[in-house]
Amino acid sequence: MSVMKHFIIRWMITTVAVLAASAVFPGIETRSFLSLLGASLLLGIANALVRPILLLLSFPLILASLGLFILVINAFLLWVVSKMAIGFEVQGAFTTFFGALFISVVSWIISAFFKDSHGRVHPITYHPSMKQARGRTLS
Repeated sequence: MSVMKHFIIRWMITTVAVLAASAVFPGIETRSFLSLLGASLLLGIANALVRPILLLLSFPLILASLGLFILVINAFLLWVVSKMAIGFEVQGAFTTFFGALFISVVSWIISAFFKDSHGRVHPITYHPSMKQARGRTLS
């Protein structure tokens, strides 16, 4: 699969997760579908470029908190995106923290349907020539 298809699939997964979060948390607001797409794009870029640097710099805190500090990093990135994206607002620390947690979990669940056992992302497809369904088992 091309890099562009992979990017678009990841972007749409993030968009669905942010849309779900805005439906669950009244403090997360998107003014239009375009602002939702823009916020999802910025969140994806922040997670791809900034998050690894923050994880590396805060490794001692992550280790000391047994990984819970990653939730703080996710909330911080959501807050930064809410300040940068026009028409996307997140109000309050509670909403930011739990909204980021919710977006992470929803994205993870949706992504599980698009990844093969090697971690590559692909769309779910069906072909009549397949004799039996192929799936992964969790062990």
